[in-house]
Amino acid sequence: MSDDTDLPPVLAAGCVLWRRSPSGALEVCLVHRPKYDDWSHPKGKLKRGEDALAGALREVAEETGYAAEPGAELATLRYPVAGRPKEVRYWAAEALHGHFIPGSEVDEIVWLAPAAARERLTQPRDRDLLDTLAHAFERR
Repeated sequence: MSDDTDLPPVLAAGCVLWRRSPSGALEVCLVHRPKYDDWSHPKGKLKRGEDALAGALREVAEETGYAAEPGAELATLRYPVAGRPKEVRYWAAEALHGHFIPGSEVDEIVWLAPAAARERLTQPRDRDLLDTLAHAFERR
């Protein structure tokens, strides 16, 4: 039997999508995936030969309906999925303009203050990405 470390990782990318509320406070976008009934940052698998940042921005647009301006690269998360390693690169990205349309992959998005977003996120590993972004804004 093969150890999952022998398999090449599934490559994916995503963004911690943010905007400023009318009062100027930081808001973060989370997506709900009905297939998994979870809340996460927008992300997805890269297409063959696709640049990770381009893939992250494509996934944001597909899942949220928003165009985004990429900022700093955040952590790369590594974890197993169905016995295979997965590697997801993330960037902070500011939402520019757009409109969400529910679909089968993502049926709902929410814009939340960091503390509320932290509570809503399903996976603890996603909270570290949010914390990195929130701390960067606190230092501004």
